[in-house]
Amino acid sequence: MKITFQILLWAGICAGIGSGISSCRPDALDGLSPEESQVFITNRDRSVNFSTYKTFSLPDSVLEISNDQAQISMTGLEPTFLNRLAQELTSRGYQRVNRRADSDLGVAVMRINNSYVGVSSMPYSSYYLDYWGYGGLGGWGGYRPYYPSYYSFYQVSDTYWMIQLIDLKNPNTADQELNVIWQAQIRGSGIFDANSIDAIITRVFEQSPYLRANQ
Repeated sequence: MKITFQILLWAGICAGIGSGISSCRPDALDGLSPEESQVFITNRDRSVNFSTYKTFSLPDSVLEISNDQAQISMTGLEPTFLNRLAQELTSRGYQRVNRRADSDLGVAVMRINNSYVGVSSMPYSSYYLDYWGYGGLGGWGGYRPYYPSYYSFYQVSDTYWMIQLIDLKNPNTADQELNVIWQAQIRGSGIFDANSIDAIITRVFEQSPYLRANQ
């Protein structure tokens, strides 16, 4: 799909959000409040007129994705998140219908929780000989020290919300595909706090004024 990126960043952060991701300082979020750390990214298909869609269906559960493994989840704050999302869409003129009924839009909510492990190698180099004053590759009587390569392991965790609007009104019958016409990512600290749900949903839709059924 054709997309445009809109990023609302409440404070300057010199690198990506995510626990364990290196940045231009030891902790890019150090000293920021949860609200200041939050980033909202919205993408849309610019060829779509969102006012032509009138109804939406929203499941009563969230899809939890961990390293390409998916399962249905409906615990904790997820009902609050789904209800607040439905309220926002309804306030913009879209009518919610039963998910088994025909609808123009399908709404998918995902909770992404990915972890990645990386390896960096620090091999021995012959310049150490000059550093200690042993004269290049001559070393000690023609010998040189040997060191095995050392490896450093690190882990990166990436946890965030993702919301997608899927076009059920105009399915791609040739390829048997459904087009994602709008997508939002919610990242940062405090986004899984029940008290923050109302604010983060509001911020996401503030970035998407074109999402209206009654334009």
